[in-house]
Amino acid sequence: MVLNLKGTGVAIVTPFNTKNEVDYTSLTKLIEHIITNKIEYVVVLGTTGESVTLSKEEKREVVKHVVRTVNARVPIVLGLGGSNTAEIVEAFENLDFSGISAILSVSPYYNKPTQEGIYQHYKAISEKSPLPIILYNVPGRTASNITAATTLRLANDFKNIIAIKEASGIIEQTMQIIKNRLPGFLVISGDDNLTLPIMSAGGDGVISVVANAFPKEFSEMVRKCLANDFHAARELHYKTFEITEQLFADGNPAGIKAALKLLHICDDLIRLPLVKINSTVFKKLEELIKKGN
Repeated sequence: MVLNLKGTGVAIVTPFNTKNEVDYTSLTKLIEHIITNKIEYVVVLGTTGESVTLSKEEKREVVKHVVRTVNARVPIVLGLGGSNTAEIVEAFENLDFSGISAILSVSPYYNKPTQEGIYQHYKAISEKSPLPIILYNVPGRTASNITAATTLRLANDFKNIIAIKEASGIIEQTMQIIKNRLPGFLVISGDDNLTLPIMSAGGDGVISVVANAFPKEFSEMVRKCLANDFHAARELHYKTFEITEQLFADGNPAGIKAALKLLHICDDLIRLPLVKINSTVFKKLEELIKKGN
């Protein structure tokens, strides 16, 4: 498969059943929903997939199920990152990457490395990875920011570092990367409601949460941006704008799982320490979805 990560990638949820087990029937239903509605690629075991509360065995089974269900119809990106560089490097030696097109690797969290520490972390990963790497900058979760200078340094030094998922919310930083990047290096929005402005500045797409529930509308908006039809893209952007706000009002992935429940795709069950969204947000989300449908 030719790797094309322009457009809309979906950071898929991991559905659970009432026994707190992975619900593979609902996972299949979700994958068919997003592929049928023309998203460009699937991201598995990301933040939205609650990867930190899945066991190693569950992770292996989820990946196998996603690869089997997708069946090479679109690329699959695997979330693989963390705060222990040596553990991630070791994982590259032991994991089966069959059916996987690229790695999405979050910047180290909790231990708050310096910019040089972040660089050395990704250098070690780059030297071991058999697949292209997407950097993932999400300071709201990691408590540290990958600066534009560090991103560009990594992109310039390692050919297999091909993109960044930028979820800093710092538009100026994102534009610095877009302005100074090497040809072919992708800048991917990590924030659904900032996708339009980032793409208007020259970004290449999004790894989306809202597209779990509304893949058709959101992926079409992104394609309009890629075609420089920002008038049409803006209209589509505002169709999901309020819903997206509510999806994150009481935490992710609790919000998107509530939306998927309302759309009869999967339940809104979630693993501790996360909990379901509160009743006020649920009611507002329900009203917005009914209005949109």
